[in-house]
Amino acid sequence: MTEPLHRPLLRRRARACGPDGRELVSFLLVGCCAYAVDLALFAVLRGALGWEPLTAKALSFLAGSGVAYLGNALGTYGGRGRARRVSWRDCCAFFGVNAAGALVQLLCLAVSHHVLGFTSARADTVSGLGVGMVLATCLRFWGTRTLVFGSTAPTGGRRRPWTG
Repeated sequence: MTEPLHRPLLRRRARACGPDGRELVSFLLVGCCAYAVDLALFAVLRGALGWEPLTAKALSFLAGSGVAYLGNALGTYGGRGRARRVSWRDCCAFFGVNAAGALVQLLCLAVSHHVLGFTSARADTVSGLGVGMVLATCLRFWGTRTLVFGSTAPTGGRRRPWTG
């Protein structure tokens, strides 16, 4: 059976990759939306409202993480064979995984800048927003998939342990 020509290219590619490909594409799209919220809110708080940078970043990070949690809970992992509902356990685990991803980005920047001595603005951008973002996204994908929204099917309705 052929795909309709009007189907968006991204959706056709995701379907061709199978369930894991659709999951990854959905996860990345939700992440892009969350990043946009984080970036826009930080710009408004820091620029237009003149907030202190760490306070503005902390609030924008929380807002972006909230968007990512809802997008993943209701979209990416919403059809995992169990009724999805927002739980404190899932929220805490999700924010923990996101905080770990943020630490990975900071560590990449710190190692590049302070240990390796790459101190230019370009080097900071590559290490923090390039290498750090890729590694953090891999960690977030694994953590979200495994620790937060792990499947319950193999254990008869109970949450599968995160160790496998």
